[in-house]
Amino acid sequence: MSHTYVQNVVHIIFSTKNRAPTISASLRPRLWNYIVGICRNQKIFCHAIGGTADHLHLLIQIPADSSLAKSVNAIKANSSRWMTQNGPKFAWQENYAAFSVSHSLLPAVIRYISTQETHHRRMDFSTELLALLKKHDVAHDSNAF
Repeated sequence: MSHTYVQNVVHIIFSTKNRAPTISASLRPRLWNYIVGICRNQKIFCHAIGGTADHLHLLIQIPADSSLAKSVNAIKANSSRWMTQNGPKFAWQENYAAFSVSHSLLPAVIRYISTQETHHRRMDFSTELLALLKKHDVAHDSNAF
């Protein structure tokens, strides 16, 4: 085979340091746009981005020549630097959650990410993350929530 064919779509979630509500509603659209630009520069296709004051959801398609860790690191490092330059001192939590997404589920995950603010009126971040970990059968420490 002379070509590499990859569709590596991942739903990524990470929170602000100590889950502090440091992403103001007025700054979110600019941050989301900046992150889409980071993705574009890394040749990552961003299907969706959304979140609240204390966390972010991304649905990205990682290119064949990159890795999940490298992609997340680039997004977090560059966006953290941008946030600090455009507001108060800022940092993302060190860890993240990532779930593979099949092509047939893209519309549902895009809809889920685009309605985060509404979703979080009914469910807090910890409950949401725990539910996603269970849904995807990811081993986790329930006491960490």
